[in-house]
Amino acid sequence: MRLIFGMVLVLGLGLAGFAVYLARGYISEYQAAIEAERANRTVAVPTQPVYVLNRTVGYGERLALEDVRAVNWPVDAIPAGSFGDIAALFPDENRKPRSVLRAMEKDEALLEVKLTAPGVDAGVSSRLSEGMRAFAINVDVSSGVSGFLRPGDRVDVFWSGELPSERGNRQEVTRLIETGVRLVAIDQSADKDRSSPTVARTVTVEATTRQVAALAQAQSTGRLTLALLGAEDTTVSENVEIDQRQLLGIAEETIVEMQEERICTIKTRRGADVVEIPIACTN
Repeated sequence: MRLIFGMVLVLGLGLAGFAVYLARGYISEYQAAIEAERANRTVAVPTQPVYVLNRTVGYGERLALEDVRAVNWPVDAIPAGSFGDIAALFPDENRKPRSVLRAMEKDEALLEVKLTAPGVDAGVSSRLSEGMRAFAINVDVSSGVSGFLRPGDRVDVFWSGELPSERGNRQEVTRLIETGVRLVAIDQSADKDRSSPTVARTVTVEATTRQVAALAQAQSTGRLTLALLGAEDTTVSENVEIDQRQLLGIAEETIVEMQEERICTIKTRRGADVVEIPIACTN
């Protein structure tokens, strides 16, 4: 009896193990089929190496080889102006290193607009557009928008001074002389990322040679005041000129010349009397 019981137990265990084996094989085949189906459905995204930063960098720092690394970037999402070739980023084995123009965070893609040309410092000259010149304007807390100006902002420039009037005397006038002028530096700093307001003594603007001549003449003959434009403002300011009479609403005095009426007469003697008779004037 015991022998029969033992044989039945062994047979049951064998059948159970065989069933587990079959189930595991079926499950493995099912999982393999699912993975294959997923792999077939997955679309391969083409990538291309793009160089990013290994650390946070600030304005004016020199870029070194150990500061960057290449990562695979989707081709359809590569930022314009990025670097995919180490030789383009560090030409001539970085004997003339690039400087940082804008603060950047770790893992941020390196862009041409945020770096200087090889061997160029992060100064005003690196921010000037082709054919443009840098011109410094003296400002104070009132004429410099209370210190809230930053490199990259655009301003309108107003001139205040005396002009001769029609009567020969001089009158105070404020006139808009330049509009949408771009700032490239505040005092001796060209850092766009400065956030704390400071009362500047000079601002440096980007201007053509003709604008430089006009600004120099205006600064030597009067006082310049800056008006900050909005970041998204694309309007062009019209010519504006205000004098004291317009400011205070005083009407212009007009002198009217009165023409004296001419009366022509002839004299006629009537007896002992002389009579004057009015007639039409002929000339």
